[in-house]
Amino acid sequence: MDEPATDRTTAISTLRDLLQARAKPEGGRTTLPVGIDAIDARMPLEGLALGALHEIAPESTTDGPAALGFALALVARHLARGAGEAMLVLGRGYPAPYGDGLSDLGLDPGRLLLIEVENDTDAYRAMEESLSARGLRAVAGLIETGLPLIQSRRLHLAAGRSDRLLLVLRPAGAESANVAVTRWRIGAAPALRDRFGGLARPRWRASLDRCRNGRTGFWLLEWDHAAHRFDLAGALADHAAETRGTRLT
Repeated sequence: MDEPATDRTTAISTLRDLLQARAKPEGGRTTLPVGIDAIDARMPLEGLALGALHEIAPESTTDGPAALGFALALVARHLARGAGEAMLVLGRGYPAPYGDGLSDLGLDPGRLLLIEVENDTDAYRAMEESLSARGLRAVAGLIETGLPLIQSRRLHLAAGRSDRLLLVLRPAGAESANVAVTRWRIGAAPALRDRFGGLARPRWRASLDRCRNGRTGFWLLEWDHAAHRFDLAGALADHAAETRGTRLT
């Protein structure tokens, strides 16, 4: 066995041991509500299904930080609802989040485990291993390319054996057929500022492009990090989204 392969095997084994050591029981939830009726009502379980795969993508190559912020806000919201930790799997080229930035999103850095990988194959393996750990409430993975059908099935099945929140963030333009139950496209929007000009609430253009057995839509969202809550930042008349909001299978 060549040295890089040995290193990867050792890293996965170490990750498995760490997760099992941290394992602790948690109460089951079937969904993570976004907390906005206009959005939750479009999903069949009135929220993001736990134990299922959800895909997030930036609108453009410059919206990567916005998409990551949205994903981490979902993780923070889920962690605020109970005990446990989250695993963030970082693919090559993604910078590691820093503590102050996580705190600004209401995410306790002490509840976030990070693992950096060299390629998407290792990212999928790390996510699968993480989904089997009882101590984790959420798993999020940042990958370099589109999410392939076969790998998405494996992740979706692994998630289905638990009640974890599973998010996969892929690059803009890396479209591929997969089994994700929701697909979100996120763009940056001007943030709400406080009276000193500082960042008060981040904002995103959030498009739900796919929702299995539900309806699509588009919203301008802002995030209240103290309350771990999303709010509508303004009334957007998106008649096109309403028109295409037919049920999908």
